[in-house]
Amino acid sequence: MNMIQAINSAMDVMMERDPTVVVMGEDVGFFGGVFRATAGLQQKYGKNRVFDTPITECGIIGVAVGMGAYGLRPVPEIQFADYIYPALDQLVSEAARLRYRSAGEFIAPMTVRSPFGGGIFGGQTHSQSPEGIFTHCSGIKTVIPSTPYDAKGLLIAAIEDNDPTIFFEPKRIYNGPFDGEYDTPATSWAGHADAQVPTGYYRIPLGKARIARAGGALTILCYGTMVHVVEHTVAMLGLDAEIVDLRSLVPLDIETIEASVKKTGRCLIVHEATRTSGFGAELLAQVQERCFHHLEAPIERVTGFDTPYPHSLEWAYFPGPVRIREAINKIMKD
Repeated sequence: MNMIQAINSAMDVMMERDPTVVVMGEDVGFFGGVFRATAGLQQKYGKNRVFDTPITECGIIGVAVGMGAYGLRPVPEIQFADYIYPALDQLVSEAARLRYRSAGEFIAPMTVRSPFGGGIFGGQTHSQSPEGIFTHCSGIKTVIPSTPYDAKGLLIAAIEDNDPTIFFEPKRIYNGPFDGEYDTPATSWAGHADAQVPTGYYRIPLGKARIARAGGALTILCYGTMVHVVEHTVAMLGLDAEIVDLRSLVPLDIETIEASVKKTGRCLIVHEATRTSGFGAELLAQVQERCFHHLEAPIERVTGFDTPYPHSLEWAYFPGPVRIREAINKIMKD
């Protein structure tokens, strides 16, 4: 399966297992979603469980909060992460706090799916990575897969979870892994080991990172599309680096991160989101707090810039192999 098919399979499996699971969003029903991630679900489960909504993100999430409070497990889709901002009040003020302020009487077991990230010439309105905003809000879990296998297992775990979860899907790798070399032909998930996705039920626990590549010279923390860009860059350099795919930002598998950094003594953080207050800053702080006496060089970050995502300068903004290689060389020289 590619990532779209894996995500579709996860929703299919959960809708068949649990009649309280409903899918909703703009064009998710008859059309099957702008990226076809919900294709065929309305035909199989009917319009009461897979339905189109108006173009109103605050309304979509507001309705989902009410559904969750009354026993359903909604899986709303925000068509692009760039348009999730109108729903922030419902997500932060209502969904994230419902369990706390009701002393556990009500919950909001909703999983908000949304494609995010750049690398597709989507410009400033279709390329943003707003994950850092949600990691700041207590009560919300934030999950980002990097492979079809993980996408299905993590999405099933998110749907089963009793807390609201933001499930960001890196759209640049929907159809195949991307190594950051934008001027080379695109590759497919076909034949890739992480595309061997079981058709039935399985789950990957939230809050557990994956060692994408074991190594002893440098720890690289990344997630989503950046996992593949980092893997490619490390392979080109022939470096014995350990690549940690976080998978889940909240909850964060800090134990795996700490063990890796203490082993290697060096740490690089890579994400596509803007630098200031990006999730990399939190990672840097936690690594510094836990591993200071083990570090042999300053921690480096390779991120997007503090500017709207530029259409004409897409590949200058995107943290590609050139910028990652420069950061690695700096760390290894110290």
